[in-house]
Amino acid sequence: MNESDRRFEERFARAVDGLLDSYKALGGINHIEGRQLPSLQQVVEIIGDLESVLFPGYYEKERIDRLNARYVIGEKCARIYSCLTQEVKKSLLHTEHCETAGALEEAAAERQAREIVLELIEELPRIREYLYEDANAALEGDPAARSIVEVLLAYPSIRAVAIYRIAHFLHVRQVPLIPRMMTEYVHGKTGIDIHPGARIGKGLFIDHGTGVVIGETAVIGDYCKLYQGVTLGALSVRRSGPATWNPEKRHPTLEDRVTVYSGATILGGNTVIGADSIIGGNVWLTHSVPPGTRVQIEPPYLIFREANGRGPAIRRPIDYQI
Repeated sequence: MNESDRRFEERFARAVDGLLDSYKALGGINHIEGRQLPSLQQVVEIIGDLESVLFPGYYEKERIDRLNARYVIGEKCARIYSCLTQEVKKSLLHTEHCETAGALEEAAAERQAREIVLELIEELPRIREYLYEDANAALEGDPAARSIVEVLLAYPSIRAVAIYRIAHFLHVRQVPLIPRMMTEYVHGKTGIDIHPGARIGKGLFIDHGTGVVIGETAVIGDYCKLYQGVTLGALSVRRSGPATWNPEKRHPTLEDRVTVYSGATILGGNTVIGADSIIGGNVWLTHSVPPGTRVQIEPPYLIFREANGRGPAIRRPIDYQI
């Protein structure tokens, strides 16, 4: 070994030692000891299988028809049951209560995980009923939508809401980690950020979708419509204590048939937007409004002048209505 190679190996060894030392000094962002965490790759594969059984014939590679539907769907449900049970079990065992658990607690986690996942599979027909309304809301609410097939294949809203509804089911049953992993994965794919704790009625349509944020304790009624850039958020982001499964209401409520246009921000746990209300674009709202209310900012003015800067400026109000 020449001198240059020797110096390289010593330097490389010191770099590795430094990284290992950082694992001891900066715990929390490494997970070398303790229970195995759920696999993000496995959760993503489960999402694919769930989408296939929720919307058969749309997303899978293989052909599905009435002759093979029972076998194809049965095989996918069996895979969901097996794989998701293991990931839910890992999540349950990772809770503080089970950090030092023995074989008995592990067996209990296995039983609990199996029951939760079986309940989820039993619930899929009802979730599909909601998704049917969500897809039709998109078809009826967007003049550009030519068919429900186009909605399923090309609209981000339906996929984001579908995975939210699965994640919400798991969240309600106090499964840690996996619901957030699911909604954050679809957030990255669609730009739509829905916390699994939010409560959302049927027939939700999120038009365009990019930049929409729906907070943990938000409540959305039936047949609501949101446009891109809408935020249903909290008045304060200060942490008042550890996260719980029954958090304080921090995010707003939209009653049935509310429309919120692009860029609007609605904040606060006590803020209730009454049924059939319309919230205009770029509105900033922190208090409740009664049913049937239209809220919009005062129309701004545009100033027109020649590109060379000559001539008088012409000031015109923006002409629009909601």
